[in-house]
Parts: sequence; C-alpha cells; structure tokens
Amino acid sequence: MQIHNLSKKKSILNTFIAEMRDIDIQKDAMRFRRNIERTGEILGYELSQSLQYASTAVKTPLGNAETSLISDEIVLCSILRAGVPLHNGLLNYFDTSENAFISAYRHHKHNPESFEIIVEYLACPKLEGKTLILADPMLATGQSMVATFEALKPFGTPKSVHLVSVIGAQQGVDFVSKHFDSETHLWIATVDEKLNNKGYIIPGLGDAGDLAFGEKLQQ
Repeated sequence: MQIHNLSKKKSILNTFIAEMRDIDIQKDAMRFRRNIERTGEILGYELSQSLQYASTAVKTPLGNAETSLISDEIVLCSILRAGVPLHNGLLNYFDTSENAFISAYRHHKHNPESFEIIVEYLACPKLEGKTLILADPMLATGQSMVATFEALKPFGTPKSVHLVSVIGAQQGVDFVSKHFDSETHLWIATVDEKLNNKGYIIPGLGDAGDLAFGEKLQQ
C-alpha cells in the first residue's frame, strides 16, 4: 500500500489538526465538523494529483482554452456517522462523484477492551471499473476500513482504491497495509504512535462521532 502522510510537510493543515485535538476548542461541535471538512478538502486536493486526466477544450466567450480534467469515474464512500464531515469535504472537490454510505460500528460483546465491527446499513452504486475513495476520519485498529471494503465487494471491482483518514494509529496503518494490495493509496493527515487498551488512538482527539454530533447512548 502507498502511504501519503501529510504531517511530514508543514502546512495550514497542522492548524486544523491542532484545533481538533485541543480539549477546549473541540467542544465547539460546529468548528470541529468544519475542521474535519477542511481536512477532507486538503486530502482531496492531494489525492487528485494521482488520478487520471484527459485533455479537454473549454469554450470561452473569446475562444477555446485547453485544459486537463479528471477522467476517472469516482465513488465516494464514507463510514457513518463520523465520516459525514469528511465526506462533505471530499465532495466539495469531487462534486460530480457518485456516493455510497455504510454504517460500521464497534460492538463490545463482553468488556470494553474487546469488540467486533458490525456493518448494518449500506447504499452503494456500481463500483466496477471506477475509482473508489473510502473515507473514515479515525483509522484506529483499521478493522472498520477492512470490514467496509469487504461489504462493498458485491458491487464490483474498482479500478483503483484510495483510503482517506484524518488521524490514524500506526497499528491501524499497518493493519490496512496487510489487507489492501500494493496499488491502494492511503491519504492521511497525521499518524499517532499507539492505541490504548480500548482501541482509541493516543494522543488522538477522542471520539470523532461524539465530538461532531453529540454523545450516543449505544456502546
């Protein structure tokens, strides 16, 4: 898998990440969602440079202008619910793409330290021969990303696959690297060193879904 860790370069992205992490600033849910969305826009721009393009003539009031436009058929797929702001950021740039949505959540059977990934809701167009962008803001264990991709397989084989995350743990990056082929791209804003015993990223930022949309009762 080809890993693109944007934190290795200094940019305005660092400000958005810092604000999402900050225990005081992240209490502003609207700002938190917007920072995820802005991060999605930056990740989308970086990702766009790896796509396929075709030369096109655009008619202007004064003549014709030659340019190169994306020729890939793109499907954006986000993992609900935390993935919604990230999806919006990507959709701001890939506004003509098709869209897919899937729910994947942790189900703790017996104790907080063990869980399985449950996939329930799925809405997806055909994926055969298209470019799939799979978005999940938190790449913790990596199990949700893998489970989601498995659930999408009946809809066809994409031409290419791009994974997009805001914050990941090295363990999660290593896990998805083993389960996706070498041509898959991972675009991630930053990678933290470890997980705690509950599978949360350290130092991370907390529960992205709760911070964006409020605490949930389900555990």
